[in-house]
Amino acid sequence: MRHSWLYSVCIGLFFLVSSAFSRDDLGIGNGTFDLTIANFDLSIARDAQVLVSLRPSGDSFDFLPFDKLQDRAFNGQYHWGDLTYRYRVQGEANWVDGDTAQNRKALTESKHANDVLKASGLSPTLPNGPLQIIREWMDVDGDLGLRFTVRNTGESSVEIGSLGFPATFNNIFTGRTPEDAQKLCSLSQPYIGMDAGQIRVTPIRGDGTTLVVTPLINTTSSFEAYRFLSEPYFDSTRYQTHEYEGNYEWQVLTKAWAEKEWADQDPWNSPSSMIIKAGEEARFGLRFSLSLQGVRGFDKAVRKTGMPVAKSVPGYILPRDLPGKLFIQSDSEIVSIIADPENALSVTRDGLHEYSITPSDSAWGRARVQLEYRDGKTQTIHYYIVKATVDAISDMGSFLTKNALFNDSSDPFLRSPSIMNYDHEEGHILDQEPRVYLSGLSDEAGTGAYLAAFMKQIIQPNMAELEVLNAFVDEVMSTNLQREDNAIRKSLFFYEPDKLPQYKYEEADWSQWGSWNKEASYLVDRAYNYVHPAAAYWALYRVSRSYSDVTTHDWDWYLKRAHQTIMRSIKNDVLYNDLGLMGETVWGEILLDLQREGLDIEARELEEAMRNRSSHWNAVSYPYGSEAPWDSTGQEGVYYWAKYFGLSTLTEKTVNSVLGFMPSIPHWAWHGNAHRYWDFSIAAKIKTFERQVHHYASALNAQVLLSAFRDDPSDTYLLDIGHGGSFAPLSNIHQDGFPSAAFHSFPELLTWDSYLSDYGQGFLGLSLAAGTYIAEDQDIGLVAYGGILNRAQGTVSVEPRDPSRKRIFIGPLKTMITIETGIIEKLVYDESGRSISFTISQLPDAPSAKDTIMRIDFVSGSNWELRDTSTEKARGGWKVPLLKSESVQVELYRE
Repeated sequence: MRHSWLYSVCIGLFFLVSSAFSRDDLGIGNGTFDLTIANFDLSIARDAQVLVSLRPSGDSFDFLPFDKLQDRAFNGQYHWGDLTYRYRVQGEANWVDGDTAQNRKALTESKHANDVLKASGLSPTLPNGPLQIIREWMDVDGDLGLRFTVRNTGESSVEIGSLGFPATFNNIFTGRTPEDAQKLCSLSQPYIGMDAGQIRVTPIRGDGTTLVVTPLINTTSSFEAYRFLSEPYFDSTRYQTHEYEGNYEWQVLTKAWAEKEWADQDPWNSPSSMIIKAGEEARFGLRFSLSLQGVRGFDKAVRKTGMPVAKSVPGYILPRDLPGKLFIQSDSEIVSIIADPENALSVTRDGLHEYSITPSDSAWGRARVQLEYRDGKTQTIHYYIVKATVDAISDMGSFLTKNALFNDSSDPFLRSPSIMNYDHEEGHILDQEPRVYLSGLSDEAGTGAYLAAFMKQIIQPNMAELEVLNAFVDEVMSTNLQREDNAIRKSLFFYEPDKLPQYKYEEADWSQWGSWNKEASYLVDRAYNYVHPAAAYWALYRVSRSYSDVTTHDWDWYLKRAHQTIMRSIKNDVLYNDLGLMGETVWGEILLDLQREGLDIEARELEEAMRNRSSHWNAVSYPYGSEAPWDSTGQEGVYYWAKYFGLSTLTEKTVNSVLGFMPSIPHWAWHGNAHRYWDFSIAAKIKTFERQVHHYASALNAQVLLSAFRDDPSDTYLLDIGHGGSFAPLSNIHQDGFPSAAFHSFPELLTWDSYLSDYGQGFLGLSLAAGTYIAEDQDIGLVAYGGILNRAQGTVSVEPRDPSRKRIFIGPLKTMITIETGIIEKLVYDESGRSISFTISQLPDAPSAKDTIMRIDFVSGSNWELRDTSTEKARGGWKVPLLKSESVQVELYRE
């Protein structure tokens, strides 16, 4: 151990000054123990003996909110080293709570072994009872260890029904500039996987050294649940707002919570408790380790601790017709594998640590695979089973254009006919809500229903649905929602009873900030609102170009309206147009189509506008701003235009930023899930600040990672996460076709929100990014994400099962094939890289198309040529004829 004299003096002055101006239940005014071990520099509060600073050795970056410590020194505020628990003495029914953060007292350091850095008994800060608890901070082969010894000093056995480690990181954005947040803050992602559980911590900039927390060997530390911790609110931290998410705890035992607060829910893992007999003890603990290779080194860092790691291809959201492959790395043999529910999945062993995971024909929803190891460890891997993608998306399109179709010609807000927000729990359209934008056909949450319905037509067109969408565009969107000058209103619905005396508003709280009157609702000053109508126009342009007699206007009318909508968004009376906007990758598609169609004046105008925005982003240190201090939605737009204009440094920085909040974790709810925690309070039926599961940012940011992977097919980490995010919106679609905005991750909830709200933004990302990706993974070999792959005699074949079936990327050949119309049934390529053949057909219920445009993009190498030289070139690709009832074979070759 080494002590920095200068560092100690500096923080001593810091504590002296800060304690003079704030309450100090933590005792920080008495200083810290400042220690160095091989991998960390750390500080432990001298009085409370909790961890207050944790930095990679020799590095100034702190994973903990040390600079906010004076604002985190109150009773009820948690730190690493705190402990919560519930117990009951044998024969008693009621649980007794213990919590080291509620009534802090100065602790006395205890004698300890040489590998222990600091130790103390926790009795002064806990209620009287039979449990004696010792906390130890340890040096574990250069890593930091945290161990609790719980001894039963009573005369009867004690049942521990809950035990949790509060997990705190520097995720506080209160009072920080975006630049400061990039330097100081981290985001954490849990893997609630029992003995293989872990917390992965990444600086929000996405690069540099990362941190992983795993169970401490020779302790009982299974990661059974992840519980949000309630703390007092202070203006200095703005707890549970978009400025500070708050903290969670790693729960080892959860039976006491499952019996009471979570009684109505199906937890991630089976709740358990522990019996400690009189005079006996149990040990619990965690280990803190670094990944010097950043996010891509997490698995290696975990393996160094002796814990197993898992990887599933194509991820953890599995359509019924797409089996998965599960790969395990462990020191111990797997002796048992159990699927729960038993009839949801079948698991077959293909190798020592390789398994096939096959969903049953009737499975739907959450499923769990439990691995039992010979050394006694248990690992759970969490899947979500959905219908075959074609069926799920068909169900969604039908639900939106039937159940969510608002058709009331007497509506005073001029919203009829339209596809509107929906309350699945109540089974009705959300035609009014005190947050008026939810019912106003704009402002994200009001657009999600219609946006998903439009983008569904890109993937799977349906004539009956198109008739509904045509009417919406002609009678509502282009006339009422959009002004004559192409500006987009924030909401057609508003609250102003004096102006509508005949309209009956529901009895509700109409005094909240979102209960806008007509003037506020009709403002056109929010740039985010211009993405969705532009996307809707573009979707009808594409189907009009591909099919005959499916729209009420010629194709160019829709493409030009899309262009006009975008250009209106950059006017001076519109705010936030200097930021990356969620979903604006579709603007890039619109630009490319303007160029392909020869609309040169419009294309140049749009390109110049986007160039100016990109130049601004390239000149600032943090270009991902939004209405929040930190956000996970600005990256997508910044990335697209940075790449388009060749701004390589900005492109790389943006990819890293996305990696800072999208993890690779063996759990469907976190794998490829973009970190967000405040939109439930804005647009959900259950209004909470909690970790949202597969809100729209997952699929939107998947576009960034999949694009980056296509540029570097050797980086399969990008593909793993990107594909997970692109499949995320499939999990939101219920069996009846209703698509929920997101899933609630609080253990007392664990349910899909009943509002549809802003689901469509995620589906926009799916429609633009989803495809089948073939990759050569250095650890597991040739694999396909989104399709069924077979390899034999020098050829590789793949049958797409992804939602689009219009894109296949062949990583080993660095080639991307896309079609606009129809689907790719099967693709075969020669591993020598000289030939590719594939079959194109049309879905049975799609409108009849005469041809499709096929495009080939390649990262490097010679151009591909068609065997059929009579096929003409058109709109940036080849025009391939299509027949309604027959498949078409396409063959490519190169010398």
